[in-house]
Amino acid sequence: MAGLVIAVLLMLCPSVTMAQDMRPPSNQERMTEWQRFNLAVEIIKHFEGWHTVRNYPYVGWGHQLQPVERYSARTMTKAQGDRLLRQDLMKMYRLFDGYGKDQMLLAVLAYNVGPYAILGTSKRPRSTLLRKLDAGNRNIFHDYMRFCRYKGRKVKSIERRRYVEFSLLYIR
Repeated sequence: MAGLVIAVLLMLCPSVTMAQDMRPPSNQERMTEWQRFNLAVEIIKHFEGWHTVRNYPYVGWGHQLQPVERYSARTMTKAQGDRLLRQDLMKMYRLFDGYGKDQMLLAVLAYNVGPYAILGTSKRPRSTLLRKLDAGNRNIFHDYMRFCRYKGRKVKSIERRRYVEFSLLYIR
């Protein structure tokens, strides 16, 4: 199943294939960080979809409008949405500096659930996922898959999203 998902996403995302021969890398370790970043962008675009006026305060592919921003879902172009998504994802990526090969996976999760659901706050504990990684335990599949709830209920589409993210971005 994961192989099929990888093949379909790589066909849909030519920007993540090798430029020389247009074949996907033989394994994820051979992907450059830039290719993994582009793959993460395509995964987010696929699962977020394009946000319209009905999705306010979200625009583009899930960018949450900040009080000082003046973007409009009515006039936003796909290029502007792509630029915002890449900026937001890069911010999340930098938040998890020091997590090595898990940095991109954590950034994609934080883009969807918010960074403080993972990092914790003064009122919210650090996630079990991050505590395991901090302790050097990379057996995190089940902890990652726990982030598939909305308003306390498990959502199948979010569960599929987490599975695809983990399958494509987790490096052994």
